[in-house]
Amino acid sequence: MDKELEKKVAQLQEMIDGSDNIVFFGGAGVSTESGIPDFRSQDGLYNQKYDYPPETILSHSFFMRNTAEFYRFYKEKILLVGSDMDPKPNAAHLKLAELEKAGKLKAVITQNIDDLHHRAGSKTIYELHGTVTRNFCMDCDKEFDVEYIKASDGVPVCDSCGGIVKPDVVLYEEGLDMYTMEQSIKAISDADMLIIGGTSLVVYPAAGLIDYYRGNKLVLINKGTTGRESGADLVINGPIGEVLGAIKVN
Repeated sequence: MDKELEKKVAQLQEMIDGSDNIVFFGGAGVSTESGIPDFRSQDGLYNQKYDYPPETILSHSFFMRNTAEFYRFYKEKILLVGSDMDPKPNAAHLKLAELEKAGKLKAVITQNIDDLHHRAGSKTIYELHGTVTRNFCMDCDKEFDVEYIKASDGVPVCDSCGGIVKPDVVLYEEGLDMYTMEQSIKAISDADMLIIGGTSLVVYPAAGLIDYYRGNKLVLINKGTTGRESGADLVINGPIGEVLGAIKVN
């Protein structure tokens, strides 16, 4: 870690030490350090070649009209939990869980669907875009775990009624869950410190949640720049695992 990064991590440590109602809001950059590809980077899904663009495949209308092709892509590129690579929580996930256990962090709000925050031990998690671990029958609402989806041949169907099983993830053209949004807004509004990590803050409406923060300890941690740096109290351009991993929980 270079001197400039060390200095900023020391500032972050001081801010965390003086806070007891911290909220973390994270994006794809939190999971890329666990080997999960994002969408927009050079090696992201948007820059790989498929018969259809990923944003088309991961849309509600495509799921409805071409379910088999959706699941072929989904199982190969999205459903990585328990796969050969089986991503593991990294230092960022683990530190957030540690901060929550110590009573300092009150909530994790995530745009990711990979379940790594749960696997790291975090308890209060608001998953804005859902999670791959929950799935439901579109006809009778019966729930299925991720193992059921992985074990299915082609399109998974309900073992009770034969209906198509859909992942509980928010596809393009679908709205976010209002209860999850309301709880996220409340958590951010009540926070005395808001840490935003691994996101460029370009995906709305999720990125607009920052506007509900009323405190004076807004921290942005991201490898690249974001569009909201001018309003932040601390900006750290570095790997979020390295940055959060260096924090001591007192």
